[in-house]
Amino acid sequence: MGALRIADAGMVLVDAVSGVEVGTELTWRHADERSLPRMVVINRMDRENANFDKALGSIREVFGNHAVAAQLPIGEGDKFRGVADIIHMKAFIWSDASGKNVAESPIPDELADAAQELREKLIEYAAESDEELLNKYLEGEELTQEEFERGLATGVADGSVVPVFCASGLRMVGVTPLMDSIVALLPSPVAHGTVVGRKPDSEDQIERRPDEAEPFSALVFKTMADPYVGKITMFRVYSGVVKSDSQVYNASKDRVERFGQVFLIKGKQQIAVAQVGAGDIAGVAKLSETTTGDTLSDKDKPVVLDPIKFPLPVLSMAARAKSKGDEDKIGQGLSRLQEEDPTLRYTKEAETGELIVAGMGEVHLDIIAERLKRKFGAEMTLDTPKVPYRETIKGTVKVEGRHKKQTGGRGQFGHVWIEMSPLPTGTGFEFEDKVFGGAVPRQFIPAVEKGLREALPEGGALAGFPLVDLKCSLYDGSSHPVDSSEMAFKIAAQLALKKGCQDANPIILEPIVRAEVTVPEEYMGDVMGDFNKKRGRILGMEPEGRYQVVKALVPMAEMFKYSIDLRSMTAGRGTFTTEFDHYEEVPFSVAEKVVEQAKKDKEKES
Repeated sequence: MGALRIADAGMVLVDAVSGVEVGTELTWRHADERSLPRMVVINRMDRENANFDKALGSIREVFGNHAVAAQLPIGEGDKFRGVADIIHMKAFIWSDASGKNVAESPIPDELADAAQELREKLIEYAAESDEELLNKYLEGEELTQEEFERGLATGVADGSVVPVFCASGLRMVGVTPLMDSIVALLPSPVAHGTVVGRKPDSEDQIERRPDEAEPFSALVFKTMADPYVGKITMFRVYSGVVKSDSQVYNASKDRVERFGQVFLIKGKQQIAVAQVGAGDIAGVAKLSETTTGDTLSDKDKPVVLDPIKFPLPVLSMAARAKSKGDEDKIGQGLSRLQEEDPTLRYTKEAETGELIVAGMGEVHLDIIAERLKRKFGAEMTLDTPKVPYRETIKGTVKVEGRHKKQTGGRGQFGHVWIEMSPLPTGTGFEFEDKVFGGAVPRQFIPAVEKGLREALPEGGALAGFPLVDLKCSLYDGSSHPVDSSEMAFKIAAQLALKKGCQDANPIILEPIVRAEVTVPEEYMGDVMGDFNKKRGRILGMEPEGRYQVVKALVPMAEMFKYSIDLRSMTAGRGTFTTEFDHYEEVPFSVAEKVVEQAKKDKEKES
């Protein structure tokens, strides 16, 4: 996602044997969200069973007929030896596997008719991208080669045409003309135009042109850990210039960072440079405060660019250290790994006490666990998290709490009458002092409230879940001139709360999440049927391009492993997001199982 955010265009790879796959569709959708111009490369044309026409057909079927071949393969499988370039109407043929010995020649006779037909189609797209060219084309005049290429580049930029190329990356066949086409057809940073940001701590907009004369601005899109130099920060420059060994302002965090040597990346090679400017992608090591998504800028003319929107995690698991000594290491390690991978989230669940690690799926979390062990020497196991259930009451009761203890000498005495009543969902806890006539001395009333509040986290009568959404009104009681104390009244209040919860029709509340599932239309029935099985309520459906978005409210307990369920139902073609929505009462049949499981969990812990 970071790379897509800073890219001016995209190149989508499609396997010559498999055609469009699940990952291809997902990548395409992300590119659609950013309206990225793109081209497609049917790669691995040298594979056994490679089929250009079939792969192209799958591209057009899934992504639309505006995907048009700009090359034809010369041979397929182990006979793949070159490409017929439709744009320049010439062939490139490689004579060996090095990818270096290439010869230009006329397009072979067996491909000439197909090449000419495709060229006419590309010329139509080129003409339609520009009114002047379209008028010329409709009047029967031929476009010059320069007009053709210019019009085609315009069509690629506005998304009206997606040229399709072919290659073998392994044997380097077709790679050189592909790179030439990238330069000729895809938009440059200048064509991208101005980028819009805002002033720090303000919503006032600021524009930056892709010009080295403008104030410096850049967006950090990736953070990596290098075994030799430590943390590497990768950034895209949108305006201005930044030099090695200079000071740079992090506008997102209001911090000044010291830049060391700036470098360009070429494969695994780092190429040191004196400076980089607008349109460049570069790296720098050892920035202490800067993380992915931050804006770097000129301190005197700061700007904050839109941050990168990373997908929300789809799978949450409870992480447990294999040994007590690993607990601190796990926390430190996850913090470091999160710098490199913003799709990783972790948090300490206050109600269950569990460390929740969330990511993009099973494989992602398994990789995180492996990296924790390898890089930080910390081992953890991943289990299904506990659901943060809560308890409340549905009835109103008046209860007595009386604590009396005599052990020789000064004793303990506290006595309260409390009225307990339910509150609307999400209200929390309220305490009211309704004592008249000094039945409970004023100095002990805060102790009553404190005792009640301290008992709420484990005060539920059914399964010991946190108590919420109730009101306790202290209206009567009594005291002893010698034996009464704050502690005695705290205990008395807690005894009253415990008894009241049992008598006031207690219920269990469960968290409900709002789920949005995006799937191809043919899977709609399966998804909706599955939600019904999960006690979900369908809120509605709406189209999103070639997909349908199903919206539903579903119990959190049913959604912990939904990424696995959805992948199974849709052959990996579905995506989803969830966010907490509200708490509601658990059905009686489910509540019985929840209580039973809670008892088992407590027995294990004890």
